[in-house]
Amino acid sequence: MYDNLKSLGINNPADVDRYSLRQEANNDILKIYFRKDKGEFFAKSVKFKYPRQRKTVAADSSGRGYREIHEISPNLRYVIDELDQICLRDQVEVDLKRKILDDLRHLESVVTNKIAEIESDLEKLTKNGH
Repeated sequence: MYDNLKSLGINNPADVDRYSLRQEANNDILKIYFRKDKGEFFAKSVKFKYPRQRKTVAADSSGRGYREIHEISPNLRYVIDELDQICLRDQVEVDLKRKILDDLRHLESVVTNKIAEIESDLEKLTKNGH
């Protein structure tokens, strides 16, 4: 079960929390997020890049003209099917406002921690007389 996910190195598909898919140039970028363990601040995630498949199709019903289209890779389609099976079984409709606020809080904590780290580095430099 979940052979496509396992082929990507995801040995515990039950740990998958959610995923995102976006297109970047001629690639699809799949990011898979895992459930956080207690005490973990950030959810672990992995990212995969799939080139879009190029196809030539008839431009109209006359069959005289052709055009090139780019579509999702069949391998990625199989992976998404498996992710949907996992994610849909406990999917809760996420309120967009709550998601945005959660993202802002997360960003705020990341920035706060980075500022503290930089200030600490500056303090070390000051103590060393540099």
